[in-house]
Amino acid sequence: MIREFKMPDVGEGLTEAEILKWYVQPGDTVTDGQVVCEVETAKAAVELPIPYDGVVQELNYAEGTTVDVGQVIISVRLAGSEGAAEAPAAPVTTETPAVAEEAAEEAPQGRQPVLVGYGVAETSSKRRPRKAAAVAGTASAAPVATPAPVAPAAPVAPVAAPGKLPEQATAGVNGRPAGPRPLAKPPVRKLAKDLGVDLASVTPTGPGGVVTREDVHAAVQPPAPTPAPAPAVTPAPETAPETAAPAGAGARETRIPVKGVRKATAAAMVGSAFTAPHVTEFITLDVTRTMKLVAELKEDPDLAGLRVNPLLLIAKALLVAIRRNPGINASWDEERQEIVQKHYVNLGIAAATPRGLIVPNIKDAHAKTLPELAGELGELVATAREGRTTPAAMSGGTVTITNVGVFGVDTGTPILNPGEAAILAVGAIKLQPWVHKGKVKPRQVTTLALSFDHRLVDGELGSRVLADTAAVLENPRRLITWA
Repeated sequence: MIREFKMPDVGEGLTEAEILKWYVQPGDTVTDGQVVCEVETAKAAVELPIPYDGVVQELNYAEGTTVDVGQVIISVRLAGSEGAAEAPAAPVTTETPAVAEEAAEEAPQGRQPVLVGYGVAETSSKRRPRKAAAVAGTASAAPVATPAPVAPAAPVAPVAAPGKLPEQATAGVNGRPAGPRPLAKPPVRKLAKDLGVDLASVTPTGPGGVVTREDVHAAVQPPAPTPAPAPAVTPAPETAPETAAPAGAGARETRIPVKGVRKATAAAMVGSAFTAPHVTEFITLDVTRTMKLVAELKEDPDLAGLRVNPLLLIAKALLVAIRRNPGINASWDEERQEIVQKHYVNLGIAAATPRGLIVPNIKDAHAKTLPELAGELGELVATAREGRTTPAAMSGGTVTITNVGVFGVDTGTPILNPGEAAILAVGAIKLQPWVHKGKVKPRQVTTLALSFDHRLVDGELGSRVLADTAAVLENPRRLITWA
């Protein structure tokens, strides 16, 4: 029995995900709960476990492919069903045109045994090519039957799917010799199609004459040195790479597909910028006392092993300011035309990752002690850098902090995270001349910028939040007196 595993909705109604990496290959044994692949949604990278015990029959999509939710991505032959899986495979190679046409008509009503790993044909676009395949098979029945000797390899090699049969049928129609169809898995066929490689011209090196990904890439490499074929023969190992290098170095443009986290971020920022009327206010302040407190806390045994840095106290200062000015912790309900006041703070921390900008948040940050907040911050940053942040960790934020100071930037005008009323940008902390107690002295100075949604936060409220945050950082004792 073949079981098909479909791309699940891994979080909050997402419609697609990109396959980043396969951890299994056809023929591998898998167990219930084993992680078989890693996918990236518009929010995060997620590992998918398989809910079956058995042997991998087919991987339906290659790494780097974006797959819609609900599409079959892998099929597994359940343990103890080897005989049942192999029995229906033989008729595929000796199928007559009439049988092929009948199968094409019945495919939409239910999954056929011969369509192992591909699911049920759902659209007429998959039925029409099968009829064409039957017509082609009438003209040349021998080529269709020739794969019969390799029928025992059917469980490993890809079995023809509704969308794949036209390739075999048109082999003798488009000018190619109507010979045996090259053996290759669907991901390899897609790779060849993307690279413009004719599989019939590729020399297979895989077991049983199967064309592998390496074979396709090898077929693409020869055209690279074609502009200078003669020099490439004599010093082959050295001049070939040098010939290809100037082409890449001299390229005037590079196109990068927008997908995954980058695509979601772009859509969210455009929506936020053109929906919420942004106002940004700035304040420059002396944080010398805060920096001294950070140094002391790093030596505190109660905080041993925790991440203690200026961002920790900045986050605590903002939480104190929100408690004193709760109106900033709200959102705008456009449908009902209401302001939704939040009595909890899910504090978002913007994090730059290799896959793009993400904003995970610390749930109920307002109720956490300083050690608890330090632990949450350290775990949040580590998880984000590893690319393991879950969609749940990035949902439900109320207020966000973005630390542009780590890049040496003094300040900025941050864009609101959708659904939030405020975002605080923290600039670089630098030694600067500052008037302290009537004298100019070198002090640790930084600039804060607070952007807020002017539909629900007026200038007075926004100014009070920013001023209170700065006041706590200028004199950290207020963490106690204002608490």
